[in-house]
Amino acid sequence: MSDCTLNNCDFRGLIEKTRNYHYFVESEKVTEEMLRELVDYARLAPSTSNLNLQPLRYLIACEEERNEKIFETLSWQGYLRGWGGPIKGVKPTGYIIVLGDKTVCSSYVADQGIAAQSILLGATNKGLGGCIAAKVQRRKLREALDLPTRYEILLVIAIGKPGEEIVLEHQEPGADAYGWHDDQGNYHLPKRSLDSIILKY
Repeated sequence: MSDCTLNNCDFRGLIEKTRNYHYFVESEKVTEEMLRELVDYARLAPSTSNLNLQPLRYLIACEEERNEKIFETLSWQGYLRGWGGPIKGVKPTGYIIVLGDKTVCSSYVADQGIAAQSILLGATNKGLGGCIAAKVQRRKLREALDLPTRYEILLVIAIGKPGEEIVLEHQEPGADAYGWHDDQGNYHLPKRSLDSIILKY
């Protein structure tokens, strides 16, 4: 095991920069090797599955035709009001589809979330970014990729070179949680305060 320690400043910065990006630099391509390395981070992450069953499986894509099939099954509208998703030139250039193998077990508890965050942290560390999509047209995606029914589609993670800066903003109690873009194209994302989420009973 390697002896690698991040100081608190480095780790906090990594967490703050690990976001769901909406725009990407489509001219900078993601490679299969990059995606394999990100999946490897997920493979090494902690698991909540009993008996260390490791039921998650992954499909990766970085070819334009396959990417487009995946892109067409994702619902982007929930991220920004009145926004239909990235257009040509700012689309992600890679995808990781997180699957559950139902022949291994029927419940994955929190494994997909742990895997997705590990992938995003790894992407950020490499100068990339991602977007976790849970709202997916699963039947359409299964048919497009000819995916056997033994695999449950859990999440789709878009990967690419970020094409926007994300600025964290303080969210007042009861305020709107939707983000917004400013005139410079920066995306402002409200976050609740630490004291507002730690309960005192």
